[in-house]
Amino acid sequence: MRAALTSGFAVTLIQEGIAFPWVAGISAGASNGANYLSGDVRRARRSFVEFSADPQFGSLRTFAAGRGLFNAEYIYQRTALPTQALPFDWEAFTGNPAEFAISAFDVESGAEQVWTKADFPTMDDLMVRVRATSTMPVIMPPVEVAGRTYVDGALGADGGIPLSAARRAGFERFAIVLTQQRDYVKAPQRFPAFYRAYFRRHPAVAEALLTRWRRYNALREEVFALERAGRAYVFAPEVMPLRNGTRNLSQLAAAHRLGLSQARRELPALREFLGLA
Repeated sequence: MRAALTSGFAVTLIQEGIAFPWVAGISAGASNGANYLSGDVRRARRSFVEFSADPQFGSLRTFAAGRGLFNAEYIYQRTALPTQALPFDWEAFTGNPAEFAISAFDVESGAEQVWTKADFPTMDDLMVRVRATSTMPVIMPPVEVAGRTYVDGALGADGGIPLSAARRAGFERFAIVLTQQRDYVKAPQRFPAFYRAYFRRHPAVAEALLTRWRRYNALREEVFALERAGRAYVFAPEVMPLRNGTRNLSQLAAAHRLGLSQARRELPALREFLGLA
């Protein structure tokens, strides 16, 4: 839900007609990326603000029923259909020439799986992968894609920031969107024994969860080093008033406005970095 703020950056890119040739997203960043590439300002906002009020969005009841605290199959796959709550502009997405990469974590092998547009011949092929990369362990059930089982892409080697995927694609300069403030430092997971017991059949997930903080913090330092070297533009929230599970509509709407305001103030710097000034 912290992407309620960063969705303001996606909206600003759409409104300003700023296009990138290659876009990658992990977890909620995949939803923001898909909405951005579809050019749908309304969906970009609603996905992380008003939609949380949908009675099928998720609850302890859906969690107890095995569908997750966030009702992922409904959120990512059903609502994208034309007659549903968040119809997705599939034609606009496929008509956008930009490449799109999504990564998820294979629960059996512990490998990072990266999908690109070639893997999305249909809208459901896209949305099930957006769901997979967004599947937070424990509170959401794992997702099967093409015979393999996946959870949150943030558990992978990139720790939530798809920098290595961008480098493999041949890029040396990057526009990077973070969902935490610049001074944020991720702490180690509490209760490691719980995760090792819970994922005893999938020890790769437990290991990735318990070591993610190191990878994530190291990658953030690398991101800021790239910024200092002039090789990255970094959008990092000046303040992050939300938690991952915030559902209060007024708080989500206020965070979105913060993101819009910051993105608009930073537009000159972004344009300069991109050579559009």
